[in-house]
Amino acid sequence: MLDVIAYYQSTIDRINETQVENIALAAKLTADAFEKGQKIFVTGSGHSHTFSEELYGRAGGLAFFVPMLTSELTLVEHPTKSTFVERLPGYAAILFELYGCKKDDVILIASNSGRNAYPVEMALLAKEAGLKVVAVTNVKHSLATASRHPSGKRLLELADVVIDNCGDLGDAAYHLEGIEAPVGPTSSISNSVIALLYTVEIARLLQSRGVEAPVFVSANVDGGFEKNE
Repeated sequence: MLDVIAYYQSTIDRINETQVENIALAAKLTADAFEKGQKIFVTGSGHSHTFSEELYGRAGGLAFFVPMLTSELTLVEHPTKSTFVERLPGYAAILFELYGCKKDDVILIASNSGRNAYPVEMALLAKEAGLKVVAVTNVKHSLATASRHPSGKRLLELADVVIDNCGDLGDAAYHLEGIEAPVGPTSSISNSVIALLYTVEIARLLQSRGVEAPVFVSANVDGGFEKNE
């Protein structure tokens, strides 16, 4: 088991070595937007939707994130439903309109492959409307695959800031003797680490500017629920 821990630690090390500057830039865009009263959206489809949940409504998280989380984009109803939905052109436009995305807002889009219609379309709509786009994606995987969006674009080609989750091609990447397919997704670990670093850096920036960071307290400590109210 220690070899598995070492493997995932190496993924975290790559994030530390190569992505700190990008995470800091994304945090600055977010802190700037928050100070100006803009909204900060976060979205993702399939298992990438969990990046949104790491940022939203949890102890130690920031209260201002607006998640675009619909059952169609997650695995709560059926394991492959989101796979079909994320490939549908037009779905992102519905959510973009419903959530009221506006110029100078920030949107974080998490997509391991960055090739499907949903994240690409959301990024295109956001750029056209004047939002800042932050992509959290697997650069190695994305560059090795073709876009499934009619534009031929991938998410990483459209973002103002690209944060690489430093995963391997196919996400799951730990090889065991006798098993053909690799096991253990890398994005589960890396997305959580990126969300943590991003959150703390935003809070640090706001504090340095004399702005109170709206941090959630655990609802399961005495007085926590009331403080969050």
